[in-house]
Amino acid sequence: MKICAIQMKVALKQVEQNYKSAEVWLRKAAAAGADVAVLPEMWSGGFITTDLEPRLADVDGRRAKAFLERLAGELRLNIVGGSVATKKGANYFNTCYVADRQGHIIADYDKAHLFSFADENKRFSAGDQLVTFALDGVPCGIIICYEIRFPEWSRKQALAGTKILFVPAEWPLPRVGHWRVLNQARAIENQIFVVAVNGCGEAVKDIRNAGNSMIIDPLGEPLADAGADPEEKMIMADVELAQLEQARKNMTVFQDRRVELY
Repeated sequence: MKICAIQMKVALKQVEQNYKSAEVWLRKAAAAGADVAVLPEMWSGGFITTDLEPRLADVDGRRAKAFLERLAGELRLNIVGGSVATKKGANYFNTCYVADRQGHIIADYDKAHLFSFADENKRFSAGDQLVTFALDGVPCGIIICYEIRFPEWSRKQALAGTKILFVPAEWPLPRVGHWRVLNQARAIENQIFVVAVNGCGEAVKDIRNAGNSMIIDPLGEPLADAGADPEEKMIMADVELAQLEQARKNMTVFQDRRVELY
């Protein structure tokens, strides 16, 4: 499976511009032979919390879903749609939609752990469901940004059978060291592939996103790494599931767990 992580520069509150940019990058990913393309968190409008304007929220995710369905079906490309701000009923959510090659939405996930440090919890409601799905028959899962700090959530993904964990994010530059270490740790401790896709460029005034998107193998080694490059780019890697099986055979972490103790 060839996976493409799209490190996109998200323009704050510029929805039309961001949709156009996302389409350009998704077409580039398909042209490069990707099986799966992944967008960052809040790619449609930027990471907005307490000052989220109602016009920036996608009612029931209609526009995002239609966009992903159209391009996934046309390009025959699996798309993990990062996340967008959605409005469901009276509540707002940070939501990821996943489309398969046939242009069908096969999963949607509402971010369950909200970033209270940036007041995300004051505007958004938290999801309460672990979400897994299959792309080309491969078991996959999704968590969003801040959730990489909760090892229990990633472990539940692994226990549910996830082999590739997607982590779309809008992670700031001052904490880039945490971003890299935490994603690699989640891959190592769960013996899974982690596809960590961050935004780049200015997030809000005087704060820049960290870039440093990575595709990480079950031993914690980056198969592809955007590094410190602050510009838009896409990185690609071939994911070999046999490597995951070999890692679990060599280091029997799951066999040696003492679940009766915890």
